[in-house]
Amino acid sequence: MTAGVTVGHAPRKANRPVTAVQQEPEPPPQDDLAERFRAGDEAALRQAYDRYGRAVLHLATSTLANRSDAEDVTQATFVAAWLGRDTFDPSRGSLIGWLLGIGRRKVVDRLRASARENRVVETVRQLPDPAPTGPDPDTVVDRLVVADELARLPDDQRRMLELAFYDDLTHQQIATVTGVPLGTVKSHIRRGMASLKRRWEVDGAAPGPRPAGLPGAR
Repeated sequence: MTAGVTVGHAPRKANRPVTAVQQEPEPPPQDDLAERFRAGDEAALRQAYDRYGRAVLHLATSTLANRSDAEDVTQATFVAAWLGRDTFDPSRGSLIGWLLGIGRRKVVDRLRASARENRVVETVRQLPDPAPTGPDPDTVVDRLVVADELARLPDDQRRMLELAFYDDLTHQQIATVTGVPLGTVKSHIRRGMASLKRRWEVDGAAPGPRPAGLPGAR
């Protein structure tokens, strides 16, 4: 042994616990929804609606009293966002913030439209009731009956009666218009009237004055 050196066990360094090297956790992958939305990825549109649709609907329902209007605004917001996706700049703000901005404008548009509709309704309510217009129903029925009966007459008789009935021409005027002698005009009208009278009697028409406008001897 060498003098001055104490023999003993060497330090048991091997028994010390070994400290593992701590690794920093990897950052989560960046959400690229905004970029995909702006690029026109239809799957991103569906994902954006699933993720942010409730927020836009809440914005609309907090202002609009009608739930249906709020749902329409929500849909209109995403339609406008999709059509105008080129104007979205992810570097200037989040997708949800951009959508809510569009939603607020759509809510204002809906409020203005409702105000216009209410003004129109109120204006209409204040208008006086329109006066009844148009021919009397009885007159219309009479004309339809006569037209049906005229269609069954011979051509010459029908033509003369139509000029007298529909155009309200006198016998002389009918003769002038058609070039038919006045006596022949009167004869056609007389025979036509007799035929109409017989048909009304056969059909069981109630007796009474002839329909308004039916020509007499003039």
